[in-house]
Amino acid sequence: MQRIKPETGNRKPVSIAIDPGYDRIGIAVFEGKALVHSECFTPKKDTFPKILAEIYAHLTKLIKKYEPETFAIETLFFTKNQKTAMKVAEARGVIQLAAANEGLTMTEYSPQAVKIAVTGSGNATKDAVIRMVERLIILPKQKRHDDEYDAIALGIAHTATIRVLGNPHK
Repeated sequence: MQRIKPETGNRKPVSIAIDPGYDRIGIAVFEGKALVHSECFTPKKDTFPKILAEIYAHLTKLIKKYEPETFAIETLFFTKNQKTAMKVAEARGVIQLAAANEGLTMTEYSPQAVKIAVTGSGNATKDAVIRMVERLIILPKQKRHDDEYDAIALGIAHTATIRVLGNPHK
């Protein structure tokens, strides 16, 4: 399904960036270079299929609200815990489905690519990424989980890529 967007005057391109997970999902929405929404979405404790359904519903609602033109997601980072990796992969599939059903095409970034874009080093620590995010964007003072910072960093990398290379899906 192709999205047909109404003319919105001087509205800058909207992008949504997702740090996937199944128990916590980092979400950041940018209008141009400006962060307009970020959160760490935590589904209610329930059966895994119901958690996946809640993730799908929440993302669909955000996509409809902000009407992004682009969608960025972090590639799956493999861990030693195969059970966790499988659940994250399943949640990632549901996240991709929500975007695809709303007509969005996905751009993937590895954790190392995001770190390079934000800090200049693919081996940067989580703390270094957080410090750079806080230098690059003025954030309201509040407690944030790493997942939310990761989504914001991904959004920074994605919007920078679009500014330099253009939307890869146009």
